[in-house]
Amino acid sequence: MAGGLAALLDDIAALAKVAAASVDDVAGAAGRASAKAAGVVIDDTAVTPRYVHGFAAERELPIIRRIAVGSLRNKLLLILPALLLLSQFLPWLLTPILMVGGTYLAFEGAEKIWELVTGKAKHETATPVAVQGEDVEKTMVSGAIRTDFILSAEIMVISLNEVADEPLLSRAVILVVVALGITLLVYGVVALIVKMDDIGLRLAATKQGAVAASGRFLVRAMPKVLAVLSTVGIVAMLWVGGHILLVGADELGWHAPYDLVHHAEEAVHGVAGIGGFLGWLANTLASALAGLVVGAVVVAVMHLVPHRKHAAAAH
Repeated sequence: MAGGLAALLDDIAALAKVAAASVDDVAGAAGRASAKAAGVVIDDTAVTPRYVHGFAAERELPIIRRIAVGSLRNKLLLILPALLLLSQFLPWLLTPILMVGGTYLAFEGAEKIWELVTGKAKHETATPVAVQGEDVEKTMVSGAIRTDFILSAEIMVISLNEVADEPLLSRAVILVVVALGITLLVYGVVALIVKMDDIGLRLAATKQGAVAASGRFLVRAMPKVLAVLSTVGIVAMLWVGGHILLVGADELGWHAPYDLVHHAEEAVHGVAGIGGFLGWLANTLASALAGLVVGAVVVAVMHLVPHRKHAAAAH
């Protein structure tokens, strides 16, 4: 029997299918349906702050608000109707679509690692965007909304997969609650993150003492927090992407990969006191490794193969 967080999430997923029509039950089902999307939510939160980097402080919250509205529009007007139709008439497609999304997440995580290792990470322009004009702001907001569309679709598909057996109306209500809750959570946290340094500057400008020291600490700490958040986002993409691929392959009949993960969990689950944690760790590491392997293959196809063809054509 699988142990640790994976088993807990499976139990949560089973409970999500018991949701009834009452408001309390719908809210509970929405929360449980969002559980397996946690990794994508972390990634969404980690990605968004870079879209307001370089803007004047007074423009940061309006930009975040515009991105949040665009995200909600993506979820409610585009993704939700499409997924409801799909779940009603072609429910067998949910697992393959989830696996496509998992492959994309694995690719994104592996690509970021490849850029770090090779030093080919994309560099931001040296000119502050606040100086470049309103067109740049519109371009950045549009880019953020496009990126959010992919992450939002993955969040909604994961959530739908956990309540796929509910009646159509219940699925619709639960996913609306998920869309609203996730959007408020992600962009509320993003707003707090990007304004934290401003809060620190204001506190530092006060008279000497603990308040000013706290402000200076916030100003120094925020770049490190953003760096850690970026790393967490990469790990989350590999972990969630790999887990989706392992579970999806198991559901489609290829049991060997996930059976190995279960054996690893069982091997450490009996350790007194920390067996549950070790089981979760084994599942997490195996999922991240699977995501890294699949992502590395896609990175090679996307980057190395075209480069070699271009080099061959040049000769």
